[in-house]
Amino acid sequence: MTTILYLGAEAGAEAAAEVIGDKARLLTVPATPDAVAAAIGTCDAILDASMKVRLTDEMLATATRLKIISCATTGSDHIARRELGRRDIPVRTLREDRELLLNLTPAAELSWALVLACARRLPAAVAHVKAGGWTRELFPGMMLNGRRMGIVGCGRIGTWVSRYALAFGMKVAGYDPHLKALPAGIEPLSLPELVAASDVISVHVPLTPETTRLISARLLDAVTPGAILINTSRGAVVDEAALLQALESSRLGAAGLDVLADEPDVEKSALLDYARRHDNLIITPHCGGFSPDAVRVVCRRAAEKIMERLEP
Repeated sequence: MTTILYLGAEAGAEAAAEVIGDKARLLTVPATPDAVAAAIGTCDAILDASMKVRLTDEMLATATRLKIISCATTGSDHIARRELGRRDIPVRTLREDRELLLNLTPAAELSWALVLACARRLPAAVAHVKAGGWTRELFPGMMLNGRRMGIVGCGRIGTWVSRYALAFGMKVAGYDPHLKALPAGIEPLSLPELVAASDVISVHVPLTPETTRLISARLLDAVTPGAILINTSRGAVVDEAALLQALESSRLGAAGLDVLADEPDVEKSALLDYARRHDNLIITPHCGGFSPDAVRVVCRRAAEKIMERLEP
């Protein structure tokens, strides 16, 4: 029987099963390298809503029945391409589904949550109270009203973040060389201009050769002293060594990250080590897009693409 390997949350599996019905078997395994390696040889398709497992060329070479990988995510940089290209196996992602994505806001909402958490030092303040303290002077906050938000990448998520910033009374600047005109309310600036002029910088670009370490050491050296950096796109978009140096030197006031370059293998991350010892770096586990409501929508669409490929 046709088998579809599913990686991700239970809510997504339920939505995918509704699409697949009795036309195929949905095989759900833990999103770990060992579990995927053990199951991949029996599958005709992979529906990846997790991104936790790096699908290497060696692993994919054992998937002799594989005909398609459909990601319930916009990113797919965790999937090797050599073996897939050799066998003409497509990798489909949600970047093809702009209309569907337009009103999916969890990633933008988490980005804004990180802005607020960094601006008001929320994790440290909460920990202080839990430890028995009640000294507000230890936690001065940045008033966002009147400050400038700089958005790197003004597509769907960047546009939502700009709306939140405008609602908070912020000025908004943006950089996106792929757009002829930026969305309403966003002042176009070059990337160096944006970095130098912004009190909060939020990054929303896909990981490509062009964007790898786009937020470079040179740019981080030029940020407004005390600025906040938010990255919910991909870890490698930021030069992590330079980011660490900017935090250690207090050039950056704080950073909020939902992504790390080596995720999910983050235990050796210097940024994670720093975050364990300092309260001006907040790291979340790439959960920006994870909301059961949204997961159901995107997994349904990813399953539809698989069935279009597999059905005669």
